[in-house]
Amino acid sequence: MTDTEPAPIDVVTPASRLIGRRWIGVDPQTGVARAAFLAREEFANRHGIVHGGFLAAMLDSGAGFALLGTLPPDRTMVTARLDVEFLKPAPLGPFETHARVVSRDARGAIVTADLIAPDGVVVARAQASMRFIRRAKTDDRGEP
Repeated sequence: MTDTEPAPIDVVTPASRLIGRRWIGVDPQTGVARAAFLAREEFANRHGIVHGGFLAAMLDSGAGFALLGTLPPDRTMVTARLDVEFLKPAPLGPFETHARVVSRDARGAIVTADLIAPDGVVVARAQASMRFIRRAKTDDRGEP
């Protein structure tokens, strides 16, 4: 898949809509999956920067993208642990995550993700431990 192709995994959930998630693509050579996010005014903390919980949500979502597209149709995953390191103040506005699977076994995977501001500065970084689960049966609209 190139960076311009749509992602078959980009399901719009209420949470993804809230954080303004948009699939960008995956680099087939490096395995880095990219997604865009938008930190709106409502995401600001008392200092006028993005609240850490929203940054963590963006990192978790981006990490999930890096793994979800590699799973068979009857599987999905959940985050068992998310370790976040906040590196710089994050201004309101657009961000990208760059995430990649660093290891995996039959039960789960470890994924790393960087959250990058428009000026190229990495504002936060995470490592996610993800566990594979069976996908829930869906209704006739294809939704769980």
